Amino acid sequence: MKQLVAFDLDGTLAESKQPLGDDMAAWLGRLLGVAKVCVISGGDWPQFEKQVVSRLPADAPLEGLFIMPTTGTKLYRFQGGSWHAIYAELFSKEEHDKILSAFDKALSDAGLKEERTWGDRIEDRGSQVTFSGLGQEAPLDAKKAWDPGFAKRRKLQQTLQSALPDLAINIGGSTSIDITRKGIDKAYGMRRLTEHSGVAPENILFMGDAIFPGGNDDPVRAMGIDSIKVRDVADTITAVTAVIACLKP
Repeated sequence: MKQLVAFDLDGTLAESKQPLGDDMAAWLGRLLGVAKVCVISGGDWPQFEKQVVSRLPADAPLEGLFIMPTTGTKLYRFQGGSWHAIYAELFSKEEHDKILSAFDKALSDAGLKEERTWGDRIEDRGSQVTFSGLGQEAPLDAKKAWDPGFAKRRKLQQTLQSALPDLAINIGGSTSIDITRKGIDKAYGMRRLTEHSGVAPENILFMGDAIFPGGNDDPVRAMGIDSIKVRDVADTITAVTAVIACLKP
């Protein structure tokens, strides 16, 4: 019997950088009534607060919710009536500077440096550096059209991996690449989740839209956790509905 359901965020629970829709927020509230829930993604805590936490029903049992920003290198829990950081694993200044230099060269070599952008393309999230192809504030339609077949990001991924062999480079979201320390991916986050939730891997179910080779959700499937690849937010709602029906007492 599954005791915890974990989700990717962008493309799974919500559109890129957008808050949960009313239907999804309501279904997650219902799911929290029958199981623990985790949301893990590349964004930092402020993004989760905006997209997820602020949208959940007022009566949702938040004590059962695990928020894992920056690919699981941070964990937030609701305790004593407020949210608290349980842990955070941060890059050193040397690691950070090396990543920025590698990005600068990789974008120049790929001919992507002069593209039109909306906001910053590179965001330092402390324990993760994230590249957004069109910038953090790009409109959704532009994001969807930029790299639908992942060709641009796979090329960047290969170049960055050569320049940063000791770090992990994963494709995520609709335009992003996430860089973390080697061995830190969503599988790492799931292992930390089992420690803090007390739920064994065989009792966890994971849903994500990037479950494919090189996708930042795929390490969860590869570590043996039962996983469902969803196409979009509507597909996730269908899956959550079925899970609630199975788990409901």
